[in-house]
Amino acid sequence: MGNTTLREIQDELRSLLEGRAGIVDGIVAPIVFVLANAIAGMPAAADAGVAVAVTVVLVRLARRNDLRFAVSGLFGTGLAIALALRSGDAQDYFLPGIISGVATTVIAVVSIAVRRPMVAYMSWVARQWPLDWYWHPTVRPAYARVTWLWAGFFAVRTGVQIWLFLTDQTTALGFVRAATGWPGTIALLIATFVVGRNRLLELGGPSVDQFESKVPRAEWQPQPSGF
Repeated sequence: MGNTTLREIQDELRSLLEGRAGIVDGIVAPIVFVLANAIAGMPAAADAGVAVAVTVVLVRLARRNDLRFAVSGLFGTGLAIALALRSGDAQDYFLPGIISGVATTVIAVVSIAVRRPMVAYMSWVARQWPLDWYWHPTVRPAYARVTWLWAGFFAVRTGVQIWLFLTDQTTALGFVRAATGWPGTIALLIATFVVGRNRLLELGGPSVDQFESKVPRAEWQPQPSGF
């Protein structure tokens, strides 16, 4: 992997992770919840989970950061805790994440089947490149390959969580959720960039600018940066 690619990965991750309160919530909240539940029971775990989510929002307010991620984390934590309190079973805290993982896996596979890979839409939202460029025959296969990578990641992660859920291993479920949350997602994003960029180079273009300018095929060059 060249120095240019490494620098680009660093820039991509810095741009993605800057101000993401969900990183803290995604790693700390599950661990705090299961530890508090093991030590002091469900009410204490619920209080601790809410305290983590509210603290994230307050910190973001103090720093004048974008609150969208903190508020979404607060909503997700509140929903998870409400399910756990309603059933009286700490494991139900992890149900929203499990359901989300199953849905993401299904969406990824279906998107490949209909030749509109999920990761292409994610890139389009982030980069605002022309959507038609992603469906070009020398571009789409790169996004299809990476979408398979995402489908595999979410299938394995969710499968492990379902097994732990069904076997009543709540503490292990919390730590697996934390380890495969943002840390796992960061590893997935790095793999996405490396695999996707290499596949684009193999396919041979056109770049976004060449696609928009309708440059002749003989002059095509792969997209020089980004994915």
